[in-house]
Amino acid sequence: MSRVIRHVVVRGRVQGVGFRAHVEHHAFKLHLEGWVRNRRDGSVEAVFAGSADAIAQMIVATEKGPPGGRVDALDQREGSEADLNSRVAGEVFSVLPTV
Repeated sequence: MSRVIRHVVVRGRVQGVGFRAHVEHHAFKLHLEGWVRNRRDGSVEAVFAGSADAIAQMIVATEKGPPGGRVDALDQREGSEADLNSRVAGEVFSVLPTV
């Protein structure tokens, strides 16, 4: 099984509604590595690494969002090891500060 890395940016009502906690919960549930953070432009950015199937499930969970949230757009691209290395050293999945 090869590892896939995806970089996503989510737009909509995705801040102040528990979106990062929603992403973190599903990432742990799916045994993914990576990170999530708010961006000053009101979006949420994340990087996920794991099996293709787990990544596909994570994208669906991210598009759904938490109750109270609303996803208007989810942009994704292939991620890199450099993207993944932004997480906190020693953590499997990190919630990072806003950029």
